[in-house]
Amino acid sequence: MKNVTERFLKYIKVDTQSLEDMETVPSTEKQKSLARILAEELKEIGAVNVRIDDHGYVYGTIPATSKKKLPVLGFIAHMDTSCAISGKDVNPGIIYNYDGGDIVLNEELKIVLETSQNPSLSRYLGQDLIVTDGTTLLGADDKAGIAEIMVMAETLLTHPELEHGTIQIGFTPDEEVGRGVDFFDIKGFGADFAYTVDGGELGEVEYENFNAAGAKLIIQGISIHPGSAKDKMFNALLLAMEFQSMLPIQQNPMYTEKYEGFYMLSALEGSVDLAKASYIIRDHDREKFEEKKAGFLKITDYLNDKYGAGTFKADVKDTYYNMKEMIEPHMHLIDHAKLALEELGITPIVVPIRGGTDGARLSYMGLPCPNLCTGGHNFHGRYEYIPIQSMEKVTDILIKIIELYSKNSL
Repeated sequence: MKNVTERFLKYIKVDTQSLEDMETVPSTEKQKSLARILAEELKEIGAVNVRIDDHGYVYGTIPATSKKKLPVLGFIAHMDTSCAISGKDVNPGIIYNYDGGDIVLNEELKIVLETSQNPSLSRYLGQDLIVTDGTTLLGADDKAGIAEIMVMAETLLTHPELEHGTIQIGFTPDEEVGRGVDFFDIKGFGADFAYTVDGGELGEVEYENFNAAGAKLIIQGISIHPGSAKDKMFNALLLAMEFQSMLPIQQNPMYTEKYEGFYMLSALEGSVDLAKASYIIRDHDREKFEEKKAGFLKITDYLNDKYGAGTFKADVKDTYYNMKEMIEPHMHLIDHAKLALEELGITPIVVPIRGGTDGARLSYMGLPCPNLCTGGHNFHGRYEYIPIQSMEKVTDILIKIIELYSKNSL
């Protein structure tokens, strides 16, 4: 039986970076490489109904061992990694028995994981940390979740004496680009309730997330020789900067936390003649979320009045909504997760997600699906790390949740 570290280190070697602005699902064919590995491993450990569909989704079933009527539980993680930084040729290091202090990730490039910027490191003295080499992300988001689910699955399948209901497993592509459940087969999956295993530090349980929208802004300028530009040139790049300056500065993500929403300029490209900007708009509160979108469009209208109709074109589309209202009628999901943590000696940390998960959209598609921790830190960057002991405990948490549902009928 492979342990969670062995599985994790195997999975992060597969480049599964997804890409925005692609019409296909998955957005990158290389995600299917990991899908095929996972499907084969599910078959090897004895899962049934294992399949990969044309979009790269992986499904499998752990048959029930209990004769009682129990809810069918699902556990879901995503295969892709963020496009914010490379996920190719991940070369992890392991710091055994971490004794404190800064961690040199790459001596040649002078890349250091500093305790001053990462006070969470102090919580893992004496533990074993998996880190990057400073040139790529690690991929704990969400290959740690995959590894933890796989070890949970193998544990159940090799110990039929453990009583449980039917367990469904799902691995999805393209979560990082907001299309992780576009083709998820909820009916075929067959779960009554599910958990995504896609959170952060050990102990986190999440059932609130941002309402989210993406905005595309096209700015049409007028290019003319700078020598004769007076009263004629409209520099699209400068117009884009003017638009940005009109957004509330305090609602930049670098100034927000907890339940505070934001506007984020995620990409800007162009020339004097034409510029394109991409934004993400986030807020936990639905009313404030709608106000943010309206404010974005109001600035567009104002600048079109100033510079001429059609100078600015904005396309704002909702991506996902706060799952809270879909989970609250099923708070047993949170109660069981918290109890599992407590029985394992882990303090539950119930926090809002400052982002989203596949579970947010699944909850609105009829499958209530809060989020559980993976144990990782600093996702989407070169300073990402995860304690081995946290991954092992997350696997215990998943098994404990299943055990509690087998004891406590709804």
